[in-house]
Amino acid sequence: MKPVYLSGLSHVTPRGNSSFFPGLSEKLRLPSVLKSAQINNASAQVSSALPGVRTGVRSSLRSTPALYQPQSLIQRTLSANLGLPKPTPSLSHRLLPFSQVRYASHASQGTANRHSRDPAGKRLGAKRTNGEYVVPGCIIFRQRGSKWFPGDNCAMGRDHTIYATQAGYVRYYLDPARHPDRKFIGIVFEKEGRLPHPRNAPTRRKLNMVSVPRVEPVAFQSDMVASINENGTQVGSVPAADAATGPQLRPGYMYREANWVIGRAAEKAGITAKSYDRGNRWLAWRKRQARIERAAQMKSLKGKKKK
Repeated sequence: MKPVYLSGLSHVTPRGNSSFFPGLSEKLRLPSVLKSAQINNASAQVSSALPGVRTGVRSSLRSTPALYQPQSLIQRTLSANLGLPKPTPSLSHRLLPFSQVRYASHASQGTANRHSRDPAGKRLGAKRTNGEYVVPGCIIFRQRGSKWFPGDNCAMGRDHTIYATQAGYVRYYLDPARHPDRKFIGIVFEKEGRLPHPRNAPTRRKLNMVSVPRVEPVAFQSDMVASINENGTQVGSVPAADAATGPQLRPGYMYREANWVIGRAAEKAGITAKSYDRGNRWLAWRKRQARIERAAQMKSLKGKKKK
């Protein structure tokens, strides 16, 4: 098979032998390239048969734009294979104008953000139980959102914390008349008080005062008693109460009996104690053994508590 002569090229191997130009056979498989190669082969045969027509055919091939385009493709292919390899820009260089650079100011992986994934607890929940005494400002319930609502004598903070506005006793309750689904926390003034209050019941005054029944004052009684009967007015005397008997007001604002009165209680009850005999060593030995046994017993109990 004869070689094909193309303008600008000295020699091109046949299609079957691609060892001299690696990769050329794969690119020559295009239909347009094959057609141009066939046309060039035919023109070469014609030029060898008719030497005079050779230049005319070449000029006609150069003037045809459809045939010139595959020829330039082969030239670029051969020049790429014969010349030095040109560096092919990678995808990152092609997208360089569209890429963004982020300078990390804080680590974003590993243990750097463990505290944000599993933070410490916020100690939510009930801080005061039902029936516990509170003072104004005491926090009763910490929550996120309104799971519980403030009832009587309570208020809610901006972080949904329920706190007491009056001193009293805590009550957790439901009030269907106020809202069918909400749960309330309130304060009552009496330890036995209940919430909610009956409908149309009088509102309790928030004075932290409890109603106490009035007690009639005891009439003064003197030692002189006058009585009137059918025989006339009679005046008599009664024994006055002994102020020394009974509990007395002592320092510290307490009522108690005097120490000397307490000390004479055994004497009044007729209880006598044996006098101490210094020469009775057997009784002293018994008391000493009892103290030793008691100390050993307490020591053994102390060791069990530690375990």
